[in-house]
Amino acid sequence: MTDDRSPETIAASNGMAADKAFRAVAPPLYLASSYAFGGFEQAGTYEYGRTRNPTRDQLAETLAALEGGAGAVVVASGMAAVDLVLSRLNPGETILAPHDCYGGTQRLLAMRANKGQFNLALVDQTDENALDAALARRPALVLVESPSNPLMRVVDIAAIAGKAHRVGAALAVDNTFLSPALQKPIGLGADFVIHSTTKYLNGHSDVIGGAVVAARAEDVTELAFWANLTGVTGSPFDAYQTLRGIRTLFPRIEHQQRSAGAIAAFLAGHDGVAAVYYPGLPGHPGHEIARRQQAGFGAMLSFEIAGGPLAVKRFAEAVRVFTLAESLGGVESLVAHPATMTHLGMGEAARAAAGIKDSLLRLSVGLEAEGDLLADLAQALEAARPHETGRQRAFGT
Repeated sequence: MTDDRSPETIAASNGMAADKAFRAVAPPLYLASSYAFGGFEQAGTYEYGRTRNPTRDQLAETLAALEGGAGAVVVASGMAAVDLVLSRLNPGETILAPHDCYGGTQRLLAMRANKGQFNLALVDQTDENALDAALARRPALVLVESPSNPLMRVVDIAAIAGKAHRVGAALAVDNTFLSPALQKPIGLGADFVIHSTTKYLNGHSDVIGGAVVAARAEDVTELAFWANLTGVTGSPFDAYQTLRGIRTLFPRIEHQQRSAGAIAAFLAGHDGVAAVYYPGLPGHPGHEIARRQQAGFGAMLSFEIAGGPLAVKRFAEAVRVFTLAESLGGVESLVAHPATMTHLGMGEAARAAAGIKDSLLRLSVGLEAEGDLLADLAQALEAARPHETGRQRAFGT
């Protein structure tokens, strides 16, 4: 059934004032692990919390409505969501994944492949020839991460969906970096949308969770079966917190991406910065694709600092408004060093192949005042400068 409400309305009010017991406006939290039968062999809608829970179901319904899917399955983490999609694959089948995907995803793919659970092909999906060659292997599943973590590479989701479907592959898109507020992969042809709900959907850095939204009802049923069977379904309290976070998703991300655009422009013009990766910059290779398939450019960006490892260390120790920490998408601004933090487990060779340099820093822009964020970056970049010797600095002009 088509939902004709705007996404902003769905996020703010889905499930509100639906409590039939006490007419509570805010949806109640159901923590019960088990539910009474109406009588012998008279099971109700809910029997056992691992299988179904009213709070978790309400989050799933909201996510499905926001993404335009047939339904969703809420699980315990973003990695559990990725693994749930992988459960569809059989030994001998192939998954085609980005060579620069999130380090945790790449480790999971490699470990599953090493156990013989499927074959793995890692490819630069921005290289059309390499992508077509990999698709010629007729994979069962194509995984897309757009924008990619951490280099913000953008791919044409609709084009890849068409190619994947022509060879009989399903398409799964990790939409964590943008959320349904800025990108809706199912409308572009995706079969599955993956989220770490820890990030923008919850938005307050106090929940670990994940979800998979499916375009078809039969796939929702299959995923729900496997989630229940393996016990990876999310907790009711985390679902409650995430649903509360979604209420402010649209105003949060609008403010955050506005500041991110200003920060990207500032960094692009700074002589202490060697490169900036943000799809909102006109010079970004994926700018036109992002402008076409996204409702905004998001609040994630990365940059390479000039001056070598010592400059990275000085910058990370000098920030005051930004916090040196992993994760992203919260109300607070974070800086991460992928090579020693989020992507350390990939290994040096895999990072080099993906283009993740030791000089790369990733920013998650929060809700602080834009001026404070810019001032913090300016002073940290100044602190990162090598000492001047003579009339020249150690890096460029």
